[in-house]
Amino acid sequence: MALLMEHQFRQLPADRQVETRPFLDAVSYLPTFFDCLGPTIFAPIKSDIYSNLTKIKAVYDTNPGRYKTLQMLLEAEKEMHGGEWPKVGATLELMWLKRVLKFVQVFLQSLVDGEKDSSNPNLIRVNVTKAYEIALKRYHGWFVQQLYKAALYATPYKSDFLKALSKGREVKEEECLEKIRKFLINFTSTVEAVYDMFSRMNADLDYK
Repeated sequence: MALLMEHQFRQLPADRQVETRPFLDAVSYLPTFFDCLGPTIFAPIKSDIYSNLTKIKAVYDTNPGRYKTLQMLLEAEKEMHGGEWPKVGATLELMWLKRVLKFVQVFLQSLVDGEKDSSNPNLIRVNVTKAYEIALKRYHGWFVQQLYKAALYATPYKSDFLKALSKGREVKEEECLEKIRKFLINFTSTVEAVYDMFSRMNADLDYK
């Protein structure tokens, strides 16, 4: 759990605006989270995160003041790209990135809520499957869905996953889950704020 707690997301201000730079910095550490789930089977998600971040940062770095918050970034690109928006630029990359963040949020929330396979309580397949079905499945074609279905059966035991999150240290399960709950406070608020922003600006695209 040290892995996540060392790179907490910021608490949002009253207006729920997400500052771009701190957001990108926090997200940049998430690929190591997927190493704990399985560095090989989740390699495509890691690759997508790196690609999304690189492209969003490239836009942000051209004018940090203009793109101080994610909403300012989307508003500027909407004005800049006209009819092509939101199918272009950092907006498109953030759309895909937020879905991966949703996957992480649903998965971790499912863990701390105690959802499990009663016959195999040390498996996390139930939690990962729920996260995939809610956050990503609808955006994947049949072939990609089959790849992820196979990947879900290669996820580690819960005990091994929590140990990996704790950087190899032996930590009591409840202690680790309590830290995950604390991490989820700001993380969930951020994910929900990004989703609300996309909905409010009609910036989401629903295609595979």
